[in-house]
Amino acid sequence: MFDPHPPSPHHEIERSDCMEFQQSDGRIWLDNEEGRLVAEITFPEVRPGVADIDHTFVDPSLRGQGAAGKLVQAAADQLRQRGMKAELTCSYAQKWFGEHPEQGDLLAGK
Repeated sequence: MFDPHPPSPHHEIERSDCMEFQQSDGRIWLDNEEGRLVAEITFPEVRPGVADIDHTFVDPSLRGQGAAGKLVQAAADQLRQRGMKAELTCSYAQKWFGEHPEQGDLLAGK
């Protein structure tokens, strides 16, 4: 099907298994069918080339489905594509990066 209005490079949709994340620079989120926010990760640029993964939210309706991990992976992918590094002030992101040492090259100061 032809889409006359494809997403702009600053607002894209990323599919992660059954979850269709919406994406813009520094933010990835998922709205449910009613348009209510049910998952989100934010990572604003805090200085040139470095973003702070500062917030991860998953609604109880999605708990146990790996949504938080998929959000952090999507943020890591976006940061890598943008040539950026990450600082981690979100406790979940700290845990996730600790469990995924292969992503350690994204961490600022590494």
